[in-house]
Amino acid sequence: MEPLGGVSPDGGRPAAVAPSAPWAIELRGISKAFGPVQANRDISIRIARGSIHGIVGENGAGKSTLMSILYGFYRADAGEILIGGRPVQIPDSQAAIRAGIGMVFQHFKLVPNFTVLENVILGAEDGALLRPSLTRARAVLADLAREYDLDVDPNAVVENLSVGHQQRVEILKALFRRADILILDEPTGVLTPDEADHLFRILRGLRDQGKTIVLITHKLREIMEITDHVSVMRRGQMVATVPTPETSPEQLAELMVGRKVLLHVDKGPAAPGRTVLQVENLALTDAQGVQRLRGINLHVRAGEILGIAGVAGNGQSELLDVLGGYARATGRVTVNGVEIDLTGRTGDGRSRRAQGIAHVPEDRQVRGLILDFAAWENVGFGYHHAPEYQKNALFMDNDALRADCAAKMARFDIRPPIPALAARNFSGGNQQKIIVAREIERNPDLLLVGQPTRGVDIGAIEFIHKQIIALRDAGKAILLVSVELDEILSLSDRIAVMFDGRIMGERLPSETNERDLGLLMAGMAG
Repeated sequence: MEPLGGVSPDGGRPAAVAPSAPWAIELRGISKAFGPVQANRDISIRIARGSIHGIVGENGAGKSTLMSILYGFYRADAGEILIGGRPVQIPDSQAAIRAGIGMVFQHFKLVPNFTVLENVILGAEDGALLRPSLTRARAVLADLAREYDLDVDPNAVVENLSVGHQQRVEILKALFRRADILILDEPTGVLTPDEADHLFRILRGLRDQGKTIVLITHKLREIMEITDHVSVMRRGQMVATVPTPETSPEQLAELMVGRKVLLHVDKGPAAPGRTVLQVENLALTDAQGVQRLRGINLHVRAGEILGIAGVAGNGQSELLDVLGGYARATGRVTVNGVEIDLTGRTGDGRSRRAQGIAHVPEDRQVRGLILDFAAWENVGFGYHHAPEYQKNALFMDNDALRADCAAKMARFDIRPPIPALAARNFSGGNQQKIIVAREIERNPDLLLVGQPTRGVDIGAIEFIHKQIIALRDAGKAILLVSVELDEILSLSDRIAVMFDGRIMGERLPSETNERDLGLLMAGMAG
């Protein structure tokens, strides 16, 4: 486990690869800075052909920056890139594609109202006439789908596909461009457990066909399950590369964070008190006439966490939207015995906050932050009317906001601790910490939290979980929505499962398991 200039003594080579074989990827002395932030510092790594190589690290460790340099999104300040043993220059993504590199981003780069076929050929057309390109692409896609178990209807419109199928389209795009190296950035962050398992079968098939896979993820279980070797980054540097069978989640977590990390949620039994949230016969029909919520009944008491499990798209998001003031609905909802407005006349986010409701939304970049605004501005959003942020009746006290942001950054270990930095320049995990700090520190009676650790590294997951448990132990009510079953099982005091806009059943964590919950998630009442 000792790092050797960021590379293990054998350079991360699987036993099946002969020493004389050129590496699929070799990075030498890569450095990259963004102003005062040193994202990558003298990184060297070698990745063998026909292997699945994991890269792990905390959010902000520099792993996505490193792969963005390899794919031509950024230019390194120093260093050298070799592909197949040959030095290459990769000034842009087109050069990366010509070098045989494809990348599947965490947030897909697809045109929603185009078909699968149109998305695949976009930017790779044979000429001005599309028909020959479409005809050729259709035949190639059929071959790729058979060879790599990537079955997707080429005529389907992308926005009508599940997230898992959209990801397959991204992989098909890369293979259609003849990629031999495939980089995947947090590929399971938006997948159900079944979709993730199917993705792993696809990746193993690609590896067995000689493709090289680079997997960026924070999920140590996935690293142990799917990779051949794993490299660990910390604060912009490569600290170790090891064969996966020779390490453990605990060792990797310690290398990532620089200290021992608690991989399970440490919490005592709940002490539920009065009912804080009462939901009765809640229903919602969207603009297309589709009924998203069908008579939801639930309650959450002070001092407990109610976890909502379910496959994405079964009404959990709409439930949070209604309770958070984003959507109208019918039914009755009370908080601390006081009815909240579901009609939209006065039921906006500000009125919810006035009733003691805080909300960590599922999509941090769309609803949690304004990405072009500074961190200190984002920390005040929604609470800018609070007395501590006011100079007088007309102006906000920006100095107070900046000082409050700096204090929150220190308490929540937000990196880099620069209040003036735009939100978009923080990693996903640190963006999430900004939102969690803003909402939890308002001391709400009810916390609505959606996907609290989506795309978040192991150290931040531990920290966010501790904050949620501390809020529960302070006597607050928490409604938790997560597609991560292990998160639901470890954090929740009670679990409700949603399917097709309904509550299929309720369980105690001590009396259920993933298989039982999975049946409820599939609509099979138990």
